[in-house]
Formats: sequence, C-alpha cells, structure tokens
Amino acid sequence: MSVLEIIVPDLPESVIDASIATWHKKPGDKVNIDEVLVEIETDKVIIEIPAIADGILDNILEDTGSIVKAHQIIGFLKKATDSNNNIDKFNNQGKNKDIKDNKLKLQKEKNNTLSPSVRRFIAEHDVDITEIKSFCDNNKQIKIEDVKNYLNDKEKNNVTIQDNSIVNRIEKRVPMTRLRKRIAERLVDAKNNTAMLTTFNEVNMYEIINIRKKYGDIFEKNHGVRLGYMSFYVKAVIEALKKYPEINSFIDNDDIVYHNYFDINIAISTPRGLVTPVIKDADCMNMADIEKKIIELATKGRDATLKVEDLTGGNFTITNGGVFGSLMSTPIVNPPQSAILGIHAIKDRPMAIHGKIMILPMMYIALSYDHRLIDGRESIGYLIKVKEGLEDPMRLLLDV
Repeated sequence: MSVLEIIVPDLPESVIDASIATWHKKPGDKVNIDEVLVEIETDKVIIEIPAIADGILDNILEDTGSIVKAHQIIGFLKKATDSNNNIDKFNNQGKNKDIKDNKLKLQKEKNNTLSPSVRRFIAEHDVDITEIKSFCDNNKQIKIEDVKNYLNDKEKNNVTIQDNSIVNRIEKRVPMTRLRKRIAERLVDAKNNTAMLTTFNEVNMYEIINIRKKYGDIFEKNHGVRLGYMSFYVKAVIEALKKYPEINSFIDNDDIVYHNYFDINIAISTPRGLVTPVIKDADCMNMADIEKKIIELATKGRDATLKVEDLTGGNFTITNGGVFGSLMSTPIVNPPQSAILGIHAIKDRPMAIHGKIMILPMMYIALSYDHRLIDGRESIGYLIKVKEGLEDPMRLLLDV
C-alpha cells in the first residue's frame, strides 16, 4: 500500500486558519473513495475533506479542536493497491479492534442520510445512532431537532430528585464554535468602529397580504415556490438603493466606494449561529427567482452546506426578526456595509385613516446605519422609500 497525505484545502479569502471539527474515521478504519474523512470549521463555513482513494486511515496528526492552516498535513491514508483482501489482511493485524460500536455505526451512515451538521452534532454529544433511530421510529432523515429531542428525553429520565423537592442543579461548559467567536468579534467591531444610529417607520402591509391571498396559489402553481414576504422586501430595498446610492456604499480608509450593482444579504438563523448569505445581482431577478434563491440559501444554512461563494460579498443586509415574533429591534450593521434593514412581526392594530379608525396589519421597520457616511436626510428618505414600495407594491413594478 502507498501512503497518501490528508491535506487541508485552500481556505476562504481572509481566513488564515481553521479548526478540526470532527473526524469521521479512526486509525485502522476502512475508507472508500469520496467518503468524508474529516470536517474542518472556519468562521464562515464547514469544509468536508473526502478520501481521494480507497484504503485505510493510517494516522491522524491533528485531533479534534486543533488549529490548522491551508495545505497543512493532518493525517495519512494507506491506499489500497490490490483488492479488498489487502485491506482485510491489514485489519486482521489487530489494529483498533476495540473501537466503539457507536462510532462504527455512525461512520457507516451514508452522506445523504445524515447532513454534516447532524453528523457533527451526534459526534460532539457522543450519541448512539441506533438509539436515536429507535427514538425516531427508525426515521432515515434524522435532523438536529430529533437528536435534541432525544437528548432532552434522556436528560429528563436521568434527573434525580432529592428529598422529593430539590432537583440536581447542573452546569455545562462547552467551547464556543469558530462561527460564534467570529460573530462576537464582528458585532463588537461594528459597535466600536461605526457611528451607528437607527431610524424607524411603520408599514401598512394590507396590499401585500391581499396580493398574496389573490395570486399566491397561481404563483405557486406556475413557479413551484410560494410567494413569500421576503421577495417584496428585497424588491423594495433595491428600488430604494437606486434612489439613495449613499446607502449602497461603504467607507474604505479615506475613500467612499459606491456600488453600481445590488447584492443583498439575507440573515439566516442556523444551528451553528447567524449567517448572512448573499443574493447576487438581485435586481436582475424576478419575484420567483428571489423566493427560490432564499429557500436554497436557507436550506444550505440549515444543513451546513453553504459554500464560501454563498457568503462572500454583499452590499446591504436584510434581517427578519419578525419570523421569531420580534416587534421592534435595532439591528447592528454588517461591516463593511453601511446600513441594515430590520423587518419585524406583522400585527393588527387600530390606525387612524382619513379620520376613521381601522384595524390594519402593521409592521415596524428599522434602518441602522453608519452616521459617518449617511446623514439623517438620506436614512429617513431611504426608509420612507422602502415604506412606499411595500404599501403600494405597484411602485415596485412600475419603478416609480
């Protein structure tokens, strides 16, 4: 057998190192070509390193949690040169006969059965995959929520009660993920390095709700995707950016850089934390294209399969706390961008319209911006333009 090096691939731009997230094989294990050996985590994405040949994992140089750099050797793979008999002969030499059944069963799972995020979560919590399957009635499409429900159920069964009144108090300490560390750093940097200010307005969502009711079924039948709210938000944001180019710019040392294109970031909550994948050239997309792209990015975020290119760039960010029930918030700018729009929950409220009280579906919107670059006139005007586009969606179609 020849020995092949397991090497860290090129890392995303501006990322200088990564950490070993999960080894899916142990020394002595059989390996098939293209089978995932190890996952490494950067502050942006999880990168899978597959086997480049059939063989046996010979040695691991960097354990889980180790910091590694691009092109660094982290292990060795003994390549099978003849038939599988060579692998069986090698294994019969007595290596790793005491590997836990749980790890072996987990490693035999197909990649299309468990997503990378689920495999990592199971490995981190040392969970028996067969018990989870039994708990989920042998559901083949196991999700992180299934594993969490299993752990919660197991924890409840293990709680002991003292004197029929005092429950054991437990503390758990876990290291922060690289993504969570990076989020913390960027939030602090944004607060410390920008003159951030937030302005608010409210939007009557009556017209959009009526459009969705009237055309939602036809839209879904023709395009294969539901007509959501987010495509309206993206369209309104773009039209407002066209009128207020200061919002579509950023500060670079002593210069102001203006964009003539419209790449819109969408904040997505994932099991690993908040990420902001980008819809590139969103101004060239119709409503159906935007909805499909949002679903694609949200699915990738949930399954931890976002690529570097999905997270690179972006001129302006939309964050929708309303999906979690938030009524109002002050979002933090996503550097180096200069502004971010916060969308919130739609609530029926009594409003005075032409001297009459009406119950209308109202929503607060918030624009946080860097006051070093954007003045009050531009920020308020921009938010009013977004409001007008949402309250009268025909403006989005007629570009007025």
